[in-house]
Formats: sequence, C-alpha cells, structure tokens
Amino acid sequence: MESTQPEALYSLATEQPNPATRDIDRLSALEIARLMNAEDATVPRAVEQELPNIARAIEEIAARLRTGGRLIYIGAGTSGRLGVLDASECPPTFNAPPGQVVGLIAGGPEALTHAIEGAEDNPDAGAADLQRISLSSADVVVGLAASGRTPYVLGAVAYARQQGALTIGIACNAATLLSREVDIMIAPQVGPEVVSGSTRLKAGTAQKLVLNMLSTGSMILLGKTFGNLMVDLQATNQKLRLRAVKLVQLATGLTEADAAQLLHKAGGETKTAILMGLAHLSPEEARAQLAAHQGVLRASLEAHSS
Repeated sequence: MESTQPEALYSLATEQPNPATRDIDRLSALEIARLMNAEDATVPRAVEQELPNIARAIEEIAARLRTGGRLIYIGAGTSGRLGVLDASECPPTFNAPPGQVVGLIAGGPEALTHAIEGAEDNPDAGAADLQRISLSSADVVVGLAASGRTPYVLGAVAYARQQGALTIGIACNAATLLSREVDIMIAPQVGPEVVSGSTRLKAGTAQKLVLNMLSTGSMILLGKTFGNLMVDLQATNQKLRLRAVKLVQLATGLTEADAAQLLHKAGGETKTAILMGLAHLSPEEARAQLAAHQGVLRASLEAHSS
C-alpha cells in the first residue's frame, strides 16, 4: 500500500530537516525558545491560506448538527489526542448534548496518555471504531493526520464515505492520500518541524487552530453564543458559576448581585436569565420563548421585541 512506503513518508514537507534549526543543539535555552517562537509564528499564516475550506467545513458541520447529526473526530497519536480534546471541551463550553461531538483515537482511551504507535497502521481499526459508534449518513467525520497518510484515518474516512457521511480531512502536507478521499480538505502547510518529523510541534499547533475554528464556528452558527458571550456554558463548578453570573451581568447591564439573583431564579440557566432580564419575562416565559427558537437567544430576543 502506497501510504506505508518509507519513501512516501520521507518526501513529506513535515518530515524534512529544517535548515533554520540545524544547529539548535548548540543554542542556549533562550535562543532555543526564540527560534521555536519564530517557527511557530509561521503557523497562523499557513492556516490563513485554508480559511475558505475551513469556512465551508464550518457551514457543513453546523448544517449536520442542526438536523441531529454528529461531529466525529478521528486520528492517531497527537492528531487523535487533539481531536479528543476538542470534543471533550464542547459540552462544558457550549452545552453540547452528550455524544454530539465525539473524539476517537487509534488504540482507544489508553492512547491518550500512553503512546500506542502501532495502532495507527491498521485501516480496518479506523472503520471498526466508526462502526462501533453506529456511524450514519447524518454525521460528519473529520480525519486528522498531520502526514495525510495514516492508515487508521484513511480506513475510517473510506468507511465514512461508504456510509454517506460528510468527510473532512485535516493534514499539514499538500496533495496527500487523505486529500483524495474526503469531501473537504484542510491542509495548512507548516513546513519542516523544529525537530525533524516531530509533528506535535507546528503541525499539532496548526491542527489545534483549525479544530478551534471548526467547533467554535459551527457552535456560533447554531446560536450557542450571544455576541461573543458563551451563554450556553454548563456552570458545573465554582469558577463557571462565577463566569455565568458575569455573563448575565455583561449581557443585561445589571449589578453583580442582581445578576446572581436573576440566575438563581432561572435555575442556573444562563440564557434563560439573560432573556428574563432583557425582555422582562418570567422563567417559564423565557424558557418557552427559547424553545420556540431552537434555543437561540438572539432570535428569541428579536422575536419578543418585534
């Protein structure tokens, strides 16, 4: 199989020696940090080149989520861990329902904290992991592979296409095997790494930036924010409860004490409290208004004021 040939790997830009860091082992700690920072500064520019593809992906993801589909990240190693991280942060940040955003990694949960490098070489395992979660045509599968050639991810994407799911690829090399297999390809080309082939560095940073945009952008399109306020957060600890009060305060202009009282009346529901404060509604009225507008706070406010 082409993706397993050594020459195919060694030809990738992310695997090339970086001329700028050839003598990095001769540098002081400060010089190493400066050099790494200079290399990292190139990453946002590489991501910028992919913004049209990222925007298309955001729109497609939001459309699938809006009709009950799921966003499923799948990858190996660093790429897989980044996908699981992004998925795990959607429920507390956006109150995403359990299972709406899923992260799968080659080797299973143990691979999050222990390197199970051989797991990425099995394309059938990628397909099997998607089968295990009952992948459907309503879902979006995002295959993450810095190299763009990881067999586990290629197998997953091939299975996803067979099932009619939308497929998105994220890699950090051009014209990869992954790019030939997906509906939308996002490929920020970050070039050689500071330490040759260590794609947890610039490639990992690029993937994290893209994942931030995909999940946050799609959630914004779904109405999970009010302006730039994350009004759908789950206040599950003291810090988040304080943040919820601050959100109500910022949105309504109330004092901290009044915002806290309003949030208490709303049963801790941030959007309900804000709608109550801005539209002068009871908790029951505010909840009914939100339910009538798919939980979108701005649409609920506009409907009430029209």
